Amino acid sequence: MSAQHPDRPDAPIVDGPHDPEHDPTASYALEPEYVASLTRRVTSTTGRTAEVRTPISGAPLAHVPQSSEADVAEAFAKARRAQAAWSRTSLDHRAAIMMRLHDLVLDRQEEIIDLIVWESGKARKHAFDEPLHIALTARYYARTVHEHLDTRRRPGVVPGLTRIDVNRVPKGVVGIISPWNYPFTMALCDGLPALMAGNAVVAKPDSQTMLSALLGAQLLEEAGFPRDLWQVVAGPGSEVGPQVIGGSDYVCFTGSTATGRRVAAGCAEQLIGCSLELGGKNPLLVLRDADVEKAAEGAVRGSFSNAGQLCVSAERLFVADQVYDRFVERFVARTQAMTLGATLEWGSDMGSLISQAQLETVTAHVEDAVAKGARVLTGGRARPDLGPYVFEPTILEGVTPDMTCFGEETFGPVVSLYRFHDEADAIARANAGEYGLNAAIYSQDGDRARAVARQVTCGTVNINEAFAATFASVDAPMGGMRQSGMGRRQGSEGIHRYTETQSVATQRLVRLAPMLGMSDETYARVMTAQMRLMKKLGRA
Repeated sequence: MSAQHPDRPDAPIVDGPHDPEHDPTASYALEPEYVASLTRRVTSTTGRTAEVRTPISGAPLAHVPQSSEADVAEAFAKARRAQAAWSRTSLDHRAAIMMRLHDLVLDRQEEIIDLIVWESGKARKHAFDEPLHIALTARYYARTVHEHLDTRRRPGVVPGLTRIDVNRVPKGVVGIISPWNYPFTMALCDGLPALMAGNAVVAKPDSQTMLSALLGAQLLEEAGFPRDLWQVVAGPGSEVGPQVIGGSDYVCFTGSTATGRRVAAGCAEQLIGCSLELGGKNPLLVLRDADVEKAAEGAVRGSFSNAGQLCVSAERLFVADQVYDRFVERFVARTQAMTLGATLEWGSDMGSLISQAQLETVTAHVEDAVAKGARVLTGGRARPDLGPYVFEPTILEGVTPDMTCFGEETFGPVVSLYRFHDEADAIARANAGEYGLNAAIYSQDGDRARAVARQVTCGTVNINEAFAATFASVDAPMGGMRQSGMGRRQGSEGIHRYTETQSVATQRLVRLAPMLGMSDETYARVMTAQMRLMKKLGRA
């Protein structure tokens, strides 16, 4: 239901289920034994812990052991020993374990969702996306492992006499540094193909959401993966992150562009590869022939899923003049109809931000825009009555380049509207800035929309959908262009990044050198004639 602020009649209040007398969140607590079963999986001998608080109420949730430099070194030592044995297992054996993980995640989804909501404060329906994505990823790589990793034959230099086999060899130990916004899926989804390729993993989840990542590690062991194959370390990223990079054979990082640059520099120093999914200021284009109702519905999901704390969420909406007024009316109405709630229960359309720091960033962006002339069409303020870090879904109009939210990623439930008259101009404005992660295009002409998509500088583009179509299509690569990252997750690229290619050549009967008393000069003439013959025969 919607109501009005008593001091601002034009601004909606979006209410959710937050009655302390009826909300199970108010009295629910994690059992100490359950927390201990998770936190003991952290490699730690320091005796130090860090407190984790829930965004739902701000109350303490757990105390997570912290890892020392020696602990990180021990985690890598254990992982290397486990990887040596794991790399000799068959692909079918790995796939069978991965399929058991698929079933476990679906069977335990309520437990997983509870923990995600406790740690992140997101709406339950958005937390459901995480076990769903992990199940999709596990099933995909289990079913396609031979397609990606089987040894392949390639043509040799001398047809019939030179055999070439190309093997996919595991890198060794992969370091995964994962963020807080999708604490279960981001902790696991990049590591699953690493395991399938024969690697071990040392994971450093974000300190705010360690429990979800630790539950993922527990489920991996329950599915049948060797325990030491997946190590978890904990601590501030500035302290533990460089140690993870220093011990890894490959690093996968998801987070901010600023931190991603430091990760890339550390990997360059080690001469190891990395894949980085970084920030985005993602555009959504509503073309003149768009279905306005579908576009408005998609814009709500695209802008406010997980309270906008999603790397691929839309923060800039470019709407054709022909449909602008109708779209804005429907978009604002749908946004005002949303329900907010910091709760474990189903029924909320949007949950909480993760922390006070995130709330302050979102508030600062909105206040800066308003002070410089932007108009708030709906939302625009924090809702401490619903939760300590809840902020209303906010639509801004009249945002200009001098405003912070124009070019900087807000990473919250704030979106800016821009009218366009010329489609080429809209594409140019969508491509402006330094990012290139995700885009969405709404049009009833699929061919035309796909042609527009090729002109948009983003790693993923969704047509008549905000982000879920590419994110859930795990056979397709996903990642950013420009300052939004490098490398790709999902699909063949998502598993091949964790392997080295090894070419093995077997030469039969003749050597690739002069034979039978042939002079070097004669050998050169024979080889030249063979090159001309190969061209006539159409050989590569």
